[in-house]
Amino acid sequence: MGRLDGKVAIITGGARGMGAAHVRRFIREGAKVVFTDVLVDEGQALATELGGNAKFMKHDVTSASDWDRIVAEAEAAFGPVDVLVNNAGIAPSKPFEETTEEEYRKVIDVNQVSVFLGMKAVLPSMRKTKNGSIVNISSLAGLIAGRNQVAYVASKFAVRGMTKAAALEFGEYGIRVNSVHPGIIATPMTMNDETRAMLSEISKTIPLGRVAAPEEVTNLVLYLASDESSYSTGSEFVIDGGLFAQ
Repeated sequence: MGRLDGKVAIITGGARGMGAAHVRRFIREGAKVVFTDVLVDEGQALATELGGNAKFMKHDVTSASDWDRIVAEAEAAFGPVDVLVNNAGIAPSKPFEETTEEEYRKVIDVNQVSVFLGMKAVLPSMRKTKNGSIVNISSLAGLIAGRNQVAYVASKFAVRGMTKAAALEFGEYGIRVNSVHPGIIATPMTMNDETRAMLSEISKTIPLGRVAAPEEVTNLVLYLASDESSYSTGSEFVIDGGLFAQ
């Protein structure tokens, strides 16, 4: 028996990295999953790998009409949506003074506005289940600021705040809303030739002495998506190897 048996989930940014880890585990735990991304080839390959309970869709998370389409197709394929994981995001690094307005707005649109649009679009579907869970992937940067990340920090602090505001309003419908705040996770977005040496040095400052695997974050997301977290809402869950404790 799976921990998500009978549940229908939407996961954004699901084609690779942390999102793909979430998709794979949700399927193993009995969920039917619509996962979305702009990485079409990788998304389609993952859907083929996982079989009929996984459906991939190309998705512009900054578009309200695209969100409406995703929710409608998820309902048509599998039924009302029980779980939404707002995982899609970008993490550019640039000094404040060098960040252009266009660059700033892009990060806000992808990381913050998309979460607002996703929660709004899924609400009517989740009302039908009366037992929904929304998991918004924020960041450790949604709790403490970092240098050269003004747009990213702003977007992730906003996701944390929106999570709490939505939790207050959605509770009457039986819908829980929580945020997850990962530290440094080994994904294709974070681990590349330019960043590998830097992250190796940073890992020495982490109390657990290493960066996390995506599957470790998935364990927490799974808990929040499942009925095991039935009395948790409006809360932030930190998974950072102890960085925030310092």
